[in-house]
Formats: sequence, C-alpha cells, structure tokens
Amino acid sequence: MNYKRQKQLVIFSFLLFPVGLLMLFLIYPTIQLFQFSLSDWNGIARSFNYIGLSNYKLAFQTPEVWEAFSNNFLYFFLHLVMVPLEIMIAVFLNSKIRASNFFRSIVFMPYILNGVAVAFIFVYIYNPIDGPLNALLNGLGLESLIQRWLSDAEVVNYSLVLVSLWRYCGFHVILFLAGLQSVPNDLYEAATIDGASSVQKFWYITVPGITRVIQIVLFLNVRGALQVFDIPFLMTQGGPGTASSTFTVYTLETAFKFNNYGLASALAVLLMLIIIVISMLQNLLFRNRGE
Repeated sequence: MNYKRQKQLVIFSFLLFPVGLLMLFLIYPTIQLFQFSLSDWNGIARSFNYIGLSNYKLAFQTPEVWEAFSNNFLYFFLHLVMVPLEIMIAVFLNSKIRASNFFRSIVFMPYILNGVAVAFIFVYIYNPIDGPLNALLNGLGLESLIQRWLSDAEVVNYSLVLVSLWRYCGFHVILFLAGLQSVPNDLYEAATIDGASSVQKFWYITVPGITRVIQIVLFLNVRGALQVFDIPFLMTQGGPGTASSTFTVYTLETAFKFNNYGLASALAVLLMLIIIVISMLQNLLFRNRGE
C-alpha cells in the first residue's frame, strides 16, 4: 500500500465516526421531520397516512400560529432596538475605566444563569400580590403603573421580553466587546491626528470594524426570537389563554398536548425554512454593503 492510499485511509477512518454521528443525529431526524410533516401521525400509532401538504395549509390557516408568530416578532424587534445600546455599553466597557473587568462580569452574569432559575426569579418579581416590583412602585407613589404583569394579555409579552433582554443583552455586549478589541488602535490614533470627532470615529472606524460581530448578533437575534421557548413556557405556559404563546411553545403543545405530530412537524419545517431564508437575506445584505 503506497503512502497516498495510507493517507486516504487514515483520513477516512478519522472522519467515519463524526460523519456517522452527523448522519444519525442530524440528517436522519431532518428527513424524518419532513416525512412526518406530510402525514397524520399522532405520535403513538405504528403506522400513519400521507396527506400531502394539508398540514402546511392548516398551519397558515390557524389563527393561533399567526398570534404566536407576532409574539416572536415582538422579541425580535425589541432585541433589535437594543443593539445600538449594547454597542455603546461595549464601547464604554472597552474604555479605560476603573473595575472594568468587574462590570464585564456583572453584564455577562445573567447569561450564564440557569433558564429555569431566571424564570422563577422573575415570576416572584412580577407577583401582583407580594412581588417586589409592585411593592417598589407602590412605595414610590406610582400606583397607576402597578399591573398584573403575567396575567394581563396587554402587558404579558412585554414583561416576558424584558426578561429575555435582561438575560441575553449582556452576552451580546461581550460579543461586541470582543469585536472592539480586534479593531487596531492605530486607526483611532490616525483619526485623532486628522481631527476626527468621537462620533466620526464611532461611525467610520468602530462600526465597520465590528460588522462581522453585528452580523452574528443579528443572526442570534433572529434565531433566538423565533425559537424562544423557556421564558414563556416556564413563566406563563403561553397564557393567559394563548396571549404569550410563541411559535416553539405552540409547536410543542401541538405535538405533546394534542398529539398532532404531523402539524407540529410542519411547523418545525416552516420555522427552519424561515431561519434559513432570513439568514441568507442577511448575508446578502451585509455582502452588498461590504462591496
């Protein structure tokens, strides 16, 4: 056996196990997902019938799906609005201030907390009877702002999005901070010599220097907003009614509560396609902007 054949054999043997795992845990379940989305499988029966695209048609005709999708959009929009503030906080933490490492740790701390613990902490904070939030508003003389934060359909989604912002914005700040530290200081020094203002430095040096990080954060926002599950499920179970249900919560309830695995699989496929399309559009937008 010559050296070239031995090299190919070694490479093949090293790739065989990870490729096998990829096929087993990613590609095969994806194929099964498409198969179930075209069927009426209830998750229990050994057999099922193929019903074509009926599940996809039903998904588009179900008002609860659109309501859940609108709730997901609220998560995405408010996280998107917070991106400029996250960048400014990262710029502030990147400057030479006292105890900057301590503040970076504090900002990142909510992200590493367990999601279940975060949900129960905020359930206690939002408690309308003896919760600290309403007690604080009452103590400040702001009784008019007291709300039933998790049981009022008008405010429940904003309450949940606030929890999501508290938990994930710090992670985005750390990503932006890492991007800022990769921008050469020579650019800022040259801009200072040329008489550039702080705003001009930020717009013409900082923002282009962290474009890739901005792209990553936007993708994380899209994926996270469309897949948000733990916060609404643990804090409200999608209630009151379906007011705070999200796309993923509704999909899992469809599968495990109503045993309609066909429709749930169709919803999962639609979610995957939406994320892929938005990711492609985002890449195209940033590529054109870069050119």
